[in-house]
Amino acid sequence: MLVFDKIRDVREYLAQKRKDKATVGFVPTMGALHEGHISLIAISRRETDITVCSIFVNPTQFNNQADLTKYPRTPEKDMDMLRAAGCDVLYMPDVADVYPENDTRAFNFGYLDTILEGAHRPGHFNGVGQVVSILLEGIQPDKAYFGSKDYQQVMVVKELAKQLKLPVEIVACPILREPDGLAMSSRNVRLNEEERKVAARIPLMMQEARELVKREGIAAAKEYIAQEVAGQALMKLDYYEVCKADTLELLADYQPGQPAISLIAVFVGAVRLIDNWPV
Repeated sequence: MLVFDKIRDVREYLAQKRKDKATVGFVPTMGALHEGHISLIAISRRETDITVCSIFVNPTQFNNQADLTKYPRTPEKDMDMLRAAGCDVLYMPDVADVYPENDTRAFNFGYLDTILEGAHRPGHFNGVGQVVSILLEGIQPDKAYFGSKDYQQVMVVKELAKQLKLPVEIVACPILREPDGLAMSSRNVRLNEEERKVAARIPLMMQEARELVKREGIAAAKEYIAQEVAGQALMKLDYYEVCKADTLELLADYQPGQPAISLIAVFVGAVRLIDNWPV
């Protein structure tokens, strides 16, 4: 695996490979890798000739600076995992290489900026737009792979690529879960033993709420989630919503057969976790 800390070096290397018609897959990450990330590497390796991964904790997408400071960083372990997974190129820059100047661009993601993560983390998606646009324009992949745990973010990235007319296919990949059902996340390592047990309640609640949506409606599911979270001393609900799967339009009523998705953000201790389940 080749490791670069300058985007110009990545571009030069890939330019040489493209002379032989090689296709490039890209997996952007913020490090603290887990098997969910490695599954994206595996999909890229199946679908493209060269797989590039980036590790960069992007400061512009954190609206809470304490969260940025506490974000887990495990570079040596990450590199070992990527080598074992067969990653071809790792781009691991410092902030100055990604942002040689202050990035003042403001993106307009419309409705997506006003709901769920957009509403609860102001400025978050603009930061995502800044870094993802820089990475996609720098690496110029044929395909870029994102985990579906960040369901809304994948929709934002697709809109970003459309607005910037980037010739890249954005591929949403399945959520990987721990044996107890908790969605894999770099933030999980910040949970202590007691918090980790409580966090395992999230997928169970989501599945029960999904059945309630179908049996009794969305209001009943919301009430159930609120009560369940209130019953856990270490939990605090940020939001639970049921939305149209293709637009994230918030739904008040569910029609059988309607493509819908339920999404949650919940604090377990000081750690904010998100998840989603199709309805």
